[in-house]
Amino acid sequence: MVNKELRERIIALIHQEVVPAIGCTEPMCVALCTAKATEKLGCRPDRIEALLSANILKNAMGVGIPGTGMIGLPIAIALGALIGKSSYQLEVLKDLTPEALEEGKRYLAGNHISIKQKENIQEKLYVEVICTAGDKQATAIIAGSHTRFIDSSPCDADRSAARKEVEDDGSSTSDVDCPLNLRLVYDFATTAPLDEISFILEARTYNMNAAREALKGNYGHNLGKTIDRPLSKGIFGNSIYCHIISRTASACDARMGGAMIPVMSNSGSGNQGICATNPVCVYAKENENTEEELIRALILSHLTAIYIKQSLGTLSALCGCVVASIGSSCGITYLMGGDYERICYSVKNMIANLTGMICDGAKPSCSLKITSGVSTALLSALLAMEGKCVSSSEGIVDDCVDKSIYNLTSIGADAMCKTDDMVLNIMTSKDNTPKETEA
Repeated sequence: MVNKELRERIIALIHQEVVPAIGCTEPMCVALCTAKATEKLGCRPDRIEALLSANILKNAMGVGIPGTGMIGLPIAIALGALIGKSSYQLEVLKDLTPEALEEGKRYLAGNHISIKQKENIQEKLYVEVICTAGDKQATAIIAGSHTRFIDSSPCDADRSAARKEVEDDGSSTSDVDCPLNLRLVYDFATTAPLDEISFILEARTYNMNAAREALKGNYGHNLGKTIDRPLSKGIFGNSIYCHIISRTASACDARMGGAMIPVMSNSGSGNQGICATNPVCVYAKENENTEEELIRALILSHLTAIYIKQSLGTLSALCGCVVASIGSSCGITYLMGGDYERICYSVKNMIANLTGMICDGAKPSCSLKITSGVSTALLSALLAMEGKCVSSSEGIVDDCVDKSIYNLTSIGADAMCKTDDMVLNIMTSKDNTPKETEA
């Protein structure tokens, strides 16, 4: 059993990384930074300049902003300045009203906002917002994680002042230092006192509710609803597989489509939170697992994703559904009765399959990638329970499960950097003007 001191650190880490969010976390991160800079300014800014890392730009270009019916960063920044509250963190825009939206549209029409890529930075998650009103100016900077303010200069302060790791007002997030490995993740999930980890059921409440709410509207590509229709049931059947795919895709459809629905995120991503939660919850319900088994499976799923992100980084060229699907495969394997060895098998099977899936930004079609990840998670769990595991003579899989994970994250964090540059170049160079279709 994991000792109490270490358990407390792991629990603090989960609380840090598994948090509620409304909308895609990248535009919400920029809105949060804008809200903080505006609060420091003390008045409505006449001018807002946003300097962003390439990965933030990539993930914020094509996604719906909740409650607006609009896509992309400009409206998120405008609303961050007008109605955003930094104390809400990634729910920064939850006070949005129809009147505030109209005000935001008028603000946009005044050309107050400038969005540029920040040059010469190594950090993949970087947001710098400079708000100006007359001769007053205030700056806020987020880096490393979606809510971590590393600098938020007071109004009229010299922008060249040394950056601070913690803000004077104490509103910065302090990172919990807790290195993990898969054995520790498993031991914690399976032995921690239930009253210490039952809070993870909040993820079920948020993310399964998002799936239900999605069915009330038409969001994104309606993938979740499509899988529930008669034609799909004729192909997939009325199966646990079909239900898992539908409930997971529906929540993603709503989130990427701009629904005003909060979800429980994981490691700065709502889609990762959904992918680490809904497949496990649906399987547990239909397999008639106990609530304790569900709690431990959810902890295993979420903490596995957090562990993998420790070496991958918050943002990368590797699609986050690869990470979260590995987590959900571990959780489902546990619910099937799998022990640590079988869970290691499921991880290796996942790495042998999904490695290399690129992230080309947050957008409605993310539900398609999540569906691919979750399908592979189920297949990997089934193979693991049959005692089948990809061997170390195949591809990047190693005998050691942690080395296999490191091989995966090394590719995603390092080797795919040029892929990331190419993806952004393609996305920013496209001609998206409507074209006539041939008869």
